[in-house]
Amino acid sequence: MDFMWFAYPLVSALVLIIIDLTLWQWVDPRYVRWKMAVRLGLFLLFSMALLDAGLSPLFPVPDVVLPPRHTLATVLAIAWWLYGARTLTVLAVVILEPRIGGKGHLLQDLMGAIIFLVAVVAAAAYILDLPVKGLLATSGAVAIILGLAVQSTLGDVFSGIVLNATKPFRVDDWIRVDDIEGKVIEIDWRSTHLLTSEGSMAVIPNAMAAKTRIVNFSRPDHFHSVTLTVELPVRLRPSLVLDSLEKALQGCRELLAKPKAGAVVKASGLRSVEYEITGYVKSRDRRSAVSNQLYDLIYRQLAASETLRQDQIKPATRQSAVLNTVGVLRMLSDEDRAELERHMHLRSYPVGAVILAQGVVPDALLIIESGVVTAAVERPDGWLEVGRMGPGELIGETGIVDQSASLARFSALTDCMVYRIESKDLEPWLDEHGELRGALAGLVRFRAQARATMIQHKPVDVGPNGFLQWLRKSVTRFQPGNERGPTDKLS
Repeated sequence: MDFMWFAYPLVSALVLIIIDLTLWQWVDPRYVRWKMAVRLGLFLLFSMALLDAGLSPLFPVPDVVLPPRHTLATVLAIAWWLYGARTLTVLAVVILEPRIGGKGHLLQDLMGAIIFLVAVVAAAAYILDLPVKGLLATSGAVAIILGLAVQSTLGDVFSGIVLNATKPFRVDDWIRVDDIEGKVIEIDWRSTHLLTSEGSMAVIPNAMAAKTRIVNFSRPDHFHSVTLTVELPVRLRPSLVLDSLEKALQGCRELLAKPKAGAVVKASGLRSVEYEITGYVKSRDRRSAVSNQLYDLIYRQLAASETLRQDQIKPATRQSAVLNTVGVLRMLSDEDRAELERHMHLRSYPVGAVILAQGVVPDALLIIESGVVTAAVERPDGWLEVGRMGPGELIGETGIVDQSASLARFSALTDCMVYRIESKDLEPWLDEHGELRGALAGLVRFRAQARATMIQHKPVDVGPNGFLQWLRKSVTRFQPGNERGPTDKLS
């Protein structure tokens, strides 16, 4: 060969190995594919240098070579097998990593060990011309002895291989193995490491994990259950309680529509009845927050129930009970609230009825006594739900504060009872209590900001990729009414 850098091929091969090791250590790990391409190129140059020196990795070094060069040539020929094994291992990891996961190194280590074992045996057979059959027989006997000595360890290792292959759980999954529950932090050769809810680390041998029952709370990953238990006096009629619980479930927007949430009577005793409420959320991390929200909604719906109010200290009137649940109106004195009760008029709305339309200037302040109200805004692609409201919440504050139109459409998601206070009847209290007008103005600003945030957020429609995506686009394009004329512009 006429390459200038192969004037001294053995020295060139040694330099190429040093360059490869240096680049692999110093180049940023983010550029692993570029590093892999450079390593392949250097390995090809290394192979060319050996061939140029008259060496072949499939034959021993000729005896005619001088002793110093003979030793260097033998080392480089053995290095060719190890260099190739390392390059093949890294290439396999880069190709298979998206499928086997970057955090589980067990299969990667096993594959690399097998490749290096083959490379060592090949180098001993081809370069050193050793009797491989005798070596393999001796190593087999040694392996049997070692296997008997470390039988339990080998059981953990092979169980770890099975766990990595079948993948009943992965790193970051929340699982329960036997009676130990925690988050998977690491899966190594011998054991699985769990971070428990107490903050401690549980190390479970892989052999134990492979034999016992495993419950994976992170699968399926598209919904997770939220289960609550409520115990109420036995004298309360279960049908009324279940109706309040169903309304509380509908009032939580984070609960998934499918699987459908529900409430059932779990147990009944002489003094109390136990109810179980089950719903599903998209993210496991939201379970605690949704549980707290459900407890609050259940309390409000039960408190709004006419039957359940009989167990409490009854207020003077039904209107005063509603006013006590409205935080904005609590700043009024007892005399003012008693006077305000005379101007409160109760109305009922069936499911689906529009309580306040979007774009209409409200002429009254509305207070929800019972039921669930949904708020939605209109977008070019249809109506978008931005919130749900329950007992004690206000509607129509924009017309009271600055005579502006409603920013959303408020509809009854369940049967609702709503009190109305006309603007003209509320005006004396607004003039006398400036803090009341300020509180209503703050509510208007908060809801306007929440509405703007929801409108700006556009859900991403994830469609099929590859051929299916092309086929669907083609079918849509050639449907009647979708043909493009000669003057149409492609966006």
